Amino acid sequence: MSIVVAGISPHPPLIIPEVGGREIAEVRRTVESLKKLSAEIAAARPETVIIITPHGPMFRDAVAIQAEEELQGDFSAFRASDVRLTAKNDLELLQAVAEESKKERFELVLLKKRKTSFFSDETALDHGTTVPLYYLQEAGSAGKIMVLTFAMLPYRALFRFGQVLQRAVDKTGRRVAVLASADLSHRLLPGAPAGYDPRGKEFDEKLARHLRDYDVEEILSMDRELISRAGECGLRSIVILLGSLSGLKATPEVFSYEGPFGVGYLVAAFKVGESEVGEQLTGEGSIFVEIARRSLESRVRGESFSLPDDLPPELLQPGAAFVSLKKKGQLRGCIGTIMPTKRTLAEEIAANAVSAGLYDPRFPPVSRRELKDLLYSVDVLTEPEKVDDISALDPQRYGVIVRRGNRSGLLLPALEGITSVEEQLEIARQKAGILPGEDVEIYRFTVKRYY
Repeated sequence: MSIVVAGISPHPPLIIPEVGGREIAEVRRTVESLKKLSAEIAAARPETVIIITPHGPMFRDAVAIQAEEELQGDFSAFRASDVRLTAKNDLELLQAVAEESKKERFELVLLKKRKTSFFSDETALDHGTTVPLYYLQEAGSAGKIMVLTFAMLPYRALFRFGQVLQRAVDKTGRRVAVLASADLSHRLLPGAPAGYDPRGKEFDEKLARHLRDYDVEEILSMDRELISRAGECGLRSIVILLGSLSGLKATPEVFSYEGPFGVGYLVAAFKVGESEVGEQLTGEGSIFVEIARRSLESRVRGESFSLPDDLPPELLQPGAAFVSLKKKGQLRGCIGTIMPTKRTLAEEIAANAVSAGLYDPRFPPVSRRELKDLLYSVDVLTEPEKVDDISALDPQRYGVIVRRGNRSGLLLPALEGITSVEEQLEIARQKAGILPGEDVEIYRFTVKRYY
C-alpha cells in the first residue's frame, strides 16, 4: 500500500473545547471542517498518520523526527492540563525514512527523551501536533503516528523530502495518511498576533486558490516577499505534503477558510485515487520522475547510475518520452523523443533527462548548485496518429507534430498560455522552420504526465 489520504489542518489550541470555551463559537466552521477531515482520514483506515508540524524542535538544515516509542502531549500550556494525548510511534516507518533520507543526502535529527532544560522536554508533542491529533483520535483514528518538524530548507528541497517520505511509505507497505499542520497568515487584522499587514490576506487567498487548482508549481514559486509579509507558519508543512503525493492521483478539496482572530485557518483534504499507472496505490508514478532526477544528478556529480530493480511493466517496454526541468517556475531544459530510441522506456527517460539538463541548446548545462532547485516532469507519449482535419485537435488534450519532408516540430499538450489549435500549430511550425502556407502532415498524440 501507500499514502491513501492527506489533509491540511490548522492548529490553534482554542479549537479544543477545553481550551477555547465560549470562543470556539467564533471558529465553528473550522471545527466542523476539521471533524469532517478527521472522519475522512479515519474512514481510509490508515495504519499510521504522518503529522508535519511547524512547532516542534526546529533545525535550519535538518528535519527533526520524534523517535520515542510512545509519544505524549497535553494542553497544560493552555490551562487545560487534564487533556492528555498519547500515541504509539511507527518506528519501522521512521527507520525507512532514515534510510531513504540518507540516500538523498537529507539530514535527520532523531529526538530521544532528554531534558533540554529544567522546564522543557523536546520529545513532548507540541500544539501543532496535539490539536489535529485530538480530532483524529476523537474520529476513531487510533493507529500509530510519526511526527516530524520541517527544516528551514528551500521549498523545492522540502518537496523532494516529501517524495522521500512516499518512498519510505512504499518500502514498509503501510496504509498511511499525511497531515500538514499549518496556520496561514498571522497578520490578517489590526491587533493580530504578529501585527497587521494587508498582504496577509493576499497570501492566504493565493495559497487557497493554488490548492484548489492543485497547482504545485505556483505554490513552489510563490513570491518570497509575500510569504515573509504574511507571517505564516505552515507553508513548508504543505510543501512536504505535496511532495509526498508526487506521482499519485490526488484530488484536493478545501473544506473551509476563516480568520476571525487575525490568523488564517484553512482545512483541506486530498483524496488519493489510483496512481498514474497501475490499479493499486503503489506510488509507481514517482518512479518515472525519480529515474529522470537520479540519472541527471548522477551525471552532474560524476557518479555512477543504475536503474532501480523491480520496475513496473510499462517502464520495461520501449517508449517515447520528454523530460522537462523547471527552476523557480521557469523552464530550465526540455528534451525528448517522438519514437523510442532505447530498449526500454526507463532507459529513454534516463537518457532524455541527461540531455535536458546538459544538452538543451537554449540553456547552459545544469550545475551542481542548481540540482536542489530543479523540479522534474516526465511526459510519456502515445504513438502519434495522423490527423486530416484540425477539428480533431485540442491543445489541452493532444500534443501535435507537424512534418514537411525531414523537418518536424513537436509541441506537448496542456502548455501554459496556449489556448487555440491555430496557436499550437503555428508554434510547432516555427520550431520546425516550416513557413506559413507550406503544406504539412499533422499528427496528434496524448501523454501521461508525471511530476
